[in-house]
Amino acid sequence: MTKGKLFVISGPSGAGKGTICKEILDEDKTLKLSVSMTTRKPRDGEVDGVHYHFVDHSAFVSLIAEDGFMEYADVYGNFYGTPKKQVMDWMDEGINVILEIDVQGALQIKKSYPEGIFIFILPPSIDELKNRILGRGSETEETMARRLGAALKEISSIDEYDYRVVNEDLQEAVGRVKAIISAEHSKINDEEVERIINRYKEEL
Repeated sequence: MTKGKLFVISGPSGAGKGTICKEILDEDKTLKLSVSMTTRKPRDGEVDGVHYHFVDHSAFVSLIAEDGFMEYADVYGNFYGTPKKQVMDWMDEGINVILEIDVQGALQIKKSYPEGIFIFILPPSIDELKNRILGRGSETEETMARRLGAALKEISSIDEYDYRVVNEDLQEAVGRVKAIISAEHSKINDEEVERIINRYKEEL
């Protein structure tokens, strides 16, 4: 069985990576989205196992000690991380997995799993990014400046990624990410070469 591939999708807040991932997952039921684990309390409307796996601090720390995360970080006193077992189990079953995570987490994963496919979602411009964030209606001038500064820092890491997709038109961006997934799924690796040759030999 061909091993599944890991697609790591990142981008600054407001670039639209979450919307793109949702559109792709709604259309392609063969893909799986890894659900992150966190020690923070659930917010209204959040469902355990859907939005996050919610655990207490001791359970999270125990999993760290067991090398149970592909990546994790302490964000303002709460842990967030990508549990390793489910992702690896899916890929061993030949299932392609999407991780929607920030740049910090993606770079951790690249060190431990360099064969992953890393895709960066870009806004068409900083002005458009600012407009999208303002559209949420929850930003002050201070938090906006902080978000834009963080966005520029994340964009400066784009050379660590394999692909970049500019999200100017949502459906076009979704199509580009789907094309990347399709192309990567069709790539020939050493394991497949032997299997393909043997199959044709058997037909002679």
